[in-house]
Amino acid sequence: MTQAPLARFKVIDLTRVRAGPTAVRQLADWGADVIKIESPDGDAGLGGERHGPDFQNLHRNKRSLTLNLKSPQGVEVMHRLVAQADVVVENYRPDVKFRLGVDYDSLSAINPRLVYASISGFGQDGPYRDRPGFDQIAQGMGGLMSITGEPGHGPMRVGIPVADLTAGIFAAMGILIALLEREQSGQGQWVKSSLLGAQISMLDFQAARWTIANDVPGQAGNNHPTSIPTGVFATADGHINIAAAGDDIYRRLCRSLGADHLAADPLYATASARSANRDALNEQIAAVTRAKTSAEWIETLNKAGVPSGPIYQMNEVFADPQVKHLGMTRTVPHPVLGDVEVIGQPIELSRTPWTIHSATPEAGEHTDPILTELGYSTAEIAKLRHGKVI
Repeated sequence: MTQAPLARFKVIDLTRVRAGPTAVRQLADWGADVIKIESPDGDAGLGGERHGPDFQNLHRNKRSLTLNLKSPQGVEVMHRLVAQADVVVENYRPDVKFRLGVDYDSLSAINPRLVYASISGFGQDGPYRDRPGFDQIAQGMGGLMSITGEPGHGPMRVGIPVADLTAGIFAAMGILIALLEREQSGQGQWVKSSLLGAQISMLDFQAARWTIANDVPGQAGNNHPTSIPTGVFATADGHINIAAAGDDIYRRLCRSLGADHLAADPLYATASARSANRDALNEQIAAVTRAKTSAEWIETLNKAGVPSGPIYQMNEVFADPQVKHLGMTRTVPHPVLGDVEVIGQPIELSRTPWTIHSATPEAGEHTDPILTELGYSTAEIAKLRHGKVI
């Protein structure tokens, strides 16, 4: 079997909760040797109960070392790890790492090739540096909640922690860029991402509407803010999504609905007219779509080249044949839970697969073998355990 592409890299994982573990998960799934540092009591409660779905999905493919970084002996173990590591990832509040002595300057003095990644709520400096970060706070400050939800019903968060997740994914991207740059310079560097910065970046065209055109986007509910008609339409047995962006697809939609008059009507014939009369057009379309089932419309519209799809509950997502074909989950055996099905990677390489080779470890499951790799004797490990360092 082809060696995993990141197998040559050792990653020290100091992260908790979600954004940091999301970054490290990207590296672990592609083969990096990840050592998760946990307090001697474990990390349960910092990202959900240890045997719960969230924690199990976040921390697969890692080894667990319990270590008290508040003790001098624990810091000494950390320094030994860093001397052999390629990457350290942390998402403490910016001041905490300096208190513990595990900041970039301290660790890069031990290993100048170290790539050190920090994920924070608002950045490593600036007026909000010391504020605690939380996904929903970033969604609000980053503008997402002002464009989510039905008009007139107040701001609305999205249903996933998008700022956490994207801050983690951007951090993983930064780590990989820094590792590539290290091949040229021979030097590591400090990679930084934040929930607020990630959320603003993810606004994409909605943000550019303001920065380029001075247009403040508002809430549009299920309607696409600029491509009309795109939204949710009732059927005989539920609802479907229809995305008819552009004149050509709009005409195909009208033809498929048996409503060619909507294509010719001056109220809807052009993109600007459809934007000005969106609510009335949506009512006209819904009057037709209610006559058939969701499955009938999805088949008809897609055959005609009009993007359309179902709106699934979570159990329906994973029953869909295309989702099964994409292989978006992997099953891994867990010593306590049995077989656990975790969510996989959306990236495919033609020669090199990602893998789920081990379930989320128990707290400290790999402490002894990791310390042995670092040169600690059995007696020294026993002494560390007696002193509650591990």
